[in-house]
Amino acid sequence: MAGSTFGSMFRITTWGESHGDGIGVVIDGCPAGLSVNEEMIQAFLDRRRPGQTRYTTQRKEADTVKILSGIFEGKTTGTPISMAVMNTNQISRDYSEIAGYYRPGHADYTYDTKYGFRDYRGGGRSSGRETIGRVAAGAIASAILKELGITVCAYTKSIGGISIDYSKCSKENIFQSPFYMPDLEASAATEVLMQEKIKELNSVGGIIECIISGVPAGIGEPVFEKLDANLGKAILSIGAIKGIEFGSGFLAAEKTGIENNDPYFYSETGKVEKRSNNAGGILGGISDGSEIVFRAAVKPTASIAMNQKTINKEGENIDIRIKGRHDPVIVPRAVVVVESMAAVTLLDMLFQSMTSRMDSIVKFFRKE
Repeated sequence: MAGSTFGSMFRITTWGESHGDGIGVVIDGCPAGLSVNEEMIQAFLDRRRPGQTRYTTQRKEADTVKILSGIFEGKTTGTPISMAVMNTNQISRDYSEIAGYYRPGHADYTYDTKYGFRDYRGGGRSSGRETIGRVAAGAIASAILKELGITVCAYTKSIGGISIDYSKCSKENIFQSPFYMPDLEASAATEVLMQEKIKELNSVGGIIECIISGVPAGIGEPVFEKLDANLGKAILSIGAIKGIEFGSGFLAAEKTGIENNDPYFYSETGKVEKRSNNAGGILGGISDGSEIVFRAAVKPTASIAMNQKTINKEGENIDIRIKGRHDPVIVPRAVVVVESMAAVTLLDMLFQSMTSRMDSIVKFFRKE
């Protein structure tokens, strides 16, 4: 299977299946000397761990990470970092029936068409558990970005049409909400909605917003390796994501030029700033020094216990009810995945931008 590797200079390769022995990631390109331990990786993984609330799948996995290589005496060595999480609570019999038919909204049919064979246990590589490796890599990338004064913060903007009120938001609320919403009133309303959907055996989708602060101007390449293009590829590579927008996004199509342009000005300290941020912090594929803001649309969980119509391999039209333990909403556990992929992408682009200017290269390598 091609396509399991992402990045150029900070490169990650994820491996494993939902019901296999384990899931993991190999990171290549991490500089030596970064302080890393399993606790910091685990803190990220715990944010996407299943079974934490009644609004996520009740599959009970500790998702305990084990660092296998690339770390010595608490520091990265510059060699590939390998991390693994063992699967301990897979119940493959819940999926035995689906070997013969195609679940609506899943990759069953497309995998069979491409490979002529698929691991039907929990979706195999198409399962959301594949994102464990991404999140572990995101913890490393975020630690490097932190050293550079850059922070990545993702949270739930809306679920099932219930949206946050920015005037009622605070960053501290994000981790108090079972849905990672910074507005606790919207979070409470979402709980009521989710209780209804659980009774209906149905699911809902939502929107995740991500803000990256502290990014200097000049990061990104101007043609095929645009910063927003690579962020788009990274975020859209997450299984449940169906759309992405930056800044004013699709609303830009409704604005005039004077409304959508972001006027520049010099601050009192002489710094170049903008009076608005409709561009979302990226112009011409290159960061402009303001906050990078994007939003990702998450589809409703495809695995629902309601009666659905589909087809089987015998050429018959059939009705099915999907068994197993599934999230009635994917959004909360996807928040840290979006954050992680944003961190991985930005770090890779930062490393690439180090060679953009001759004076920067001379300054780095000249010995005085």
